[in-house]
Amino acid sequence: MLILAVLLVVAGATLLVLRRRRVLTGRAVTAGGLLASVLGLLAGLATFVHVVEPYEVGVPTTLGKVGGTWQPGLHLKSPLTDVTTFPTRPADLDLTGKDTVEVRSSEGGVLYADLTVKWSIDPRHTQALYKLAGSADAVQRRLVYPDSREIVRNVFARHTGVEGYSSQREAIAAEIERLVTERLAPRGILVNGVNLRNVKPSDSLQQAIDQKLKQDQATAQAEAAVRTAKAEAEKRKIESESTAAANTAIANSLTDKILMSQCIEAFKTAAEKNPVYASPCGTAGSPVIVDGTKR
Repeated sequence: MLILAVLLVVAGATLLVLRRRRVLTGRAVTAGGLLASVLGLLAGLATFVHVVEPYEVGVPTTLGKVGGTWQPGLHLKSPLTDVTTFPTRPADLDLTGKDTVEVRSSEGGVLYADLTVKWSIDPRHTQALYKLAGSADAVQRRLVYPDSREIVRNVFARHTGVEGYSSQREAIAAEIERLVTERLAPRGILVNGVNLRNVKPSDSLQQAIDQKLKQDQATAQAEAAVRTAKAEAEKRKIESESTAAANTAIANSLTDKILMSQCIEAFKTAAEKNPVYASPCGTAGSPVIVDGTKR
């Protein structure tokens, strides 16, 4: 900008001098000289000021020396000072499409993870980020991008294919966000969230996952059947023990006299249909004769 301003001023002055010496004539020469001079002066003045827009911070450098961070607003500067601005709005790093992260599970299966890392620059660390990366684009390209991919791979490597694909998706996303935040925060990069959008297994891993799910389902059904069988066996055991206890109680309560009395009563009932009934009750002596005709 400074060089352009000098050239405009020189060009304008040259036209005015030539017009005055009548080397060139006409009002157009005078107007052109004046216009070039004015534009040159304005361009020159612009090299002494810089405006930092809202949601930005600026880092000035003068002849290789890095200055302090500039906040939004108007700042005076030397024409030799360059200002690099860094946006402080949240930015999205989309690891999808050609940037989809290829990961391996703890079993060696291949999965493809699509995710978005929401990050922003901490204004207090802008100067350090400038020295480390040089620009906001370089911060994402050299810091956020490679670190995020590395952490995603490391986290998935600690989980099985089934866990990464279905059962532990939320836990894996939370772990990735925590580790990315811990990695980038000391460098002045704020992580506002990690959205694990999709996890797709490779064809071979999908077959293995389906087989594993079927095996787990069959195992669960077998375990349920075993629990049912155990419950039925326990029920039959309890019923058998209850019956045995009842029979034992009855056997202990029956004496010879009680048995004889019950036998006689039974044959008395039978003798009502027969005048005389020989009862086999008793184990010794003559049989008991029950005469049903006697009342």
